[in-house]
Amino acid sequence: MDIAALSASMANASLALKVGTSVLSLSKNVMEQQGQSLAVLLQAASSSTVRMEQSVTPFRGGNIDIKL
Repeated sequence: MDIAALSASMANASLALKVGTSVLSLSKNVMEQQGQSLAVLLQAASSSTVRMEQSVTPFRGGNIDIKL
């Protein structure tokens, strides 16, 4: 293999590595954004679940029965 072909091959390999790293970086950013969105969604769902449960069974938790 001559020097020019070796140089071109190394340049292509370097470019492929840079492109792969950029794609992984973009993918990581998207996953972080999705994780944050999921956390917000889960937090909203848990608070709405409690409110819905209280509206369906409003009598729960209003009285305490004690026997001595």
